[in-house]
Amino acid sequence: MFETVLSAEPTIRLAAFLGVLTVMALWEVAAPRRRREVPRVIRWTNNLALVALDTIILRLSFPIIAVGLAVMAEERGWGFFNNFDSPVWVAITASMLLLDLAIYLQHVMFHAVPGLWRLHRMHHADLDFDATTGLRFHPVEILISMGIKLAVVAALGPPAVAVLLFEVVLNATAMFNHADIKLPRPVDRILRLFVVTPDMHRVHHSVDPRETNSNYGFNLPWWDHLLGTYVAQPAKGHEGMEIGIEQFRTRRDLWLDRMLIQPVRGPASGGALDPKATTKEPVE
Repeated sequence: MFETVLSAEPTIRLAAFLGVLTVMALWEVAAPRRRREVPRVIRWTNNLALVALDTIILRLSFPIIAVGLAVMAEERGWGFFNNFDSPVWVAITASMLLLDLAIYLQHVMFHAVPGLWRLHRMHHADLDFDATTGLRFHPVEILISMGIKLAVVAALGPPAVAVLLFEVVLNATAMFNHADIKLPRPVDRILRLFVVTPDMHRVHHSVDPRETNSNYGFNLPWWDHLLGTYVAQPAKGHEGMEIGIEQFRTRRDLWLDRMLIQPVRGPASGGALDPKATTKEPVE
């Protein structure tokens, strides 16, 4: 069964991506959480053009990606799980948890290291917050992230199906937790015990650097709680908070050409090591 799933990897990934994006887009129209500041056509055309560019560059730069490396590691006995006898379900579950922790730690690193923050802040410079924001990353950040992911996969030796499941789930939850959708507060309170919700992650996109440098989880919320980076609600509330970062506030900054040169523009302020970016106490 696993072999059949892996052989259909491109189809599974594309179907999941398009399916979740369509559902989130329709949900955003039906039940938006906030008033839009910028017309959707400007942001979506440029954000999705960036996704296409990222995909092309990634495919040209890496002859093998995470799932393929996991198959190779299994064949050659690389990594922890390929040298440790455990039930398949244990290896799959543990691998997905450890991969999620690695993504959390990587996210913290991209906020803490000034050079990496210059790349990652392009994700934060979106002036609205919706499903396409979850796909908006600088190509150089995408390449570095893939290099880190490949190193983690080589070290862990996870089952290839675990890597495929993790990537599909992570991509889906990234669009979900960036979606401009309104969830009843009791539902949000329960959901965020198990998954990062839009209200939880929206705090991370606040213009206030003390809130920007919190709620790093993309999929599971537990790492933020365990490692002290969780903020329950934005100080100004979800309707009153500003989205983005202070440096790039014009609509022209949302165009693809300007997004690509953002890393070399202006100071690297607003990151986790910026003196202004002190930890804010959670607001209940």
